[in-house]
Amino acid sequence: MKKLFNVPDMTCPNCAMHLEGLEDEIPGVRSISASYKKLSMEVEFDETKLTVEQIIQAANEIGYHPEPVSA
Repeated sequence: MKKLFNVPDMTCPNCAMHLEGLEDEIPGVRSISASYKKLSMEVEFDETKLTVEQIIQAANEIGYHPEPVSA
């Protein structure tokens, strides 16, 4: 499953790299692509192992507050 999030509190390109680093930290995540210019993050993950809420919690723990974009 792919899910798009708005991440309004990204302030620089390093923020995007920091969020992409979660890819290796969260079991069930296949990929994370974050864009500082778009203030967004797309996460591809296995929905049988991980929930959107768990992704948000992991980002919150490193200081970001992603908001899921409705389909």
